[in-house]
Amino acid sequence: MLHQIQSATLDLVEQNGLDATTVGDIAARVGISERTVFRYYASKVHALMPGQQGLIDALVTCESAHTSAAGILDDLLAACRDQFAREVEQSDFRRISRLLLREPELLQVVARQERSLVEALSATLVDRGALRHLQALLVAEVVTATWRVAWQSFARDQAGGLDSDPLALFDDTLRELGGLFPRG
Repeated sequence: MLHQIQSATLDLVEQNGLDATTVGDIAARVGISERTVFRYYASKVHALMPGQQGLIDALVTCESAHTSAAGILDDLLAACRDQFAREVEQSDFRRISRLLLREPELLQVVARQERSLVEALSATLVDRGALRHLQALLVAEVVTATWRVAWQSFARDQAGGLDSDPLALFDDTLRELGGLFPRG
């Protein structure tokens, strides 16, 4: 059911645009009630891009055996990569990337979701006693920026007509990050 709702949402937004697509349209396309759509997704945007909530859930539940900010960051980046890989497998990554370029309102939604991710993750790290507030905020921002840069790189390649591998771009992003801030 989840995939049917997401697929219908993608189809309708591609055809009609984000503003013209309603939850009623999505429900009708799938053959279910609006209430059923809302049972699975909080909004049409959430149905369109479910990976953001999945990322938040994966990161705030990620447990690290490390006590240093660097070790915790490494564990969170690994969890982020795993979630990125799942999203590539389970959603229509290419279609969503094209829509992000075509629908400016979606970029605003993504920015709000990223803000929620930073707030939730940093609060979790502080509440667990894993990091001090400033460290937790920096770690959450770096993880979120890594996700964003990988997505933007993929969208840029798609817009340029390149057929790139999203997971390879995520790994490239991690390598570049490591090059910017070498350890030791």
